[in-house]
Amino acid sequence: MSSESSSQSLARPTEAVSVTVNGEAVSATVEPRLKLSDFLREECGKRGVRVGCEHGVCGACTVLVDGDAVKSCLTYAVQVDGSEVTTVEGLAADGDLHPIQEAFHQEHALQCGFCTSGFVMATKELLDREPDPDREAIEDGLADNICRCTGYQNIYDAVDRAAEELMDAPSDGLDDRTGGADGGAGGDD
Repeated sequence: MSSESSSQSLARPTEAVSVTVNGEAVSATVEPRLKLSDFLREECGKRGVRVGCEHGVCGACTVLVDGDAVKSCLTYAVQVDGSEVTTVEGLAADGDLHPIQEAFHQEHALQCGFCTSGFVMATKELLDREPDPDREAIEDGLADNICRCTGYQNIYDAVDRAAEELMDAPSDGLDDRTGGADGGAGGDD
């Protein structure tokens, strides 16, 4: 067996992927088995995407794909080709925290912080879908995320606070922020 045919047999297949991450176009050639969480962390530098259990149980890796909460450790990067991906970094604008992030801060809805980005993204999807959720809806909306440090009360309080602040906010696109080169201050989508 020649060394040329040997190296060809060792080559792994690759696929081109083009996605929009926090409003910024990203294209890369990746192995089809590359997880979205690894793509976001390694290829895009989005370290707010946490990798916890790698089995889709903890929710720390939650991101939004076309507005839907997705466990990025269970999703392959090639599956989101052509999609809009939003990570926790994409919520803040011009150095200001998104109202959801601010509510988590104000309500002390974290301890170690490892799970926080996943909870924030699950909250974003929940409040986009249901702007004024009751406690049962909040518990259901966050049921796919696990926190090992808190008793969840502060997290639920943060969601309540964020819902109130988003409903009271002037209609300037604040609740539609999903990132972008300008920090995601809203605008034409």
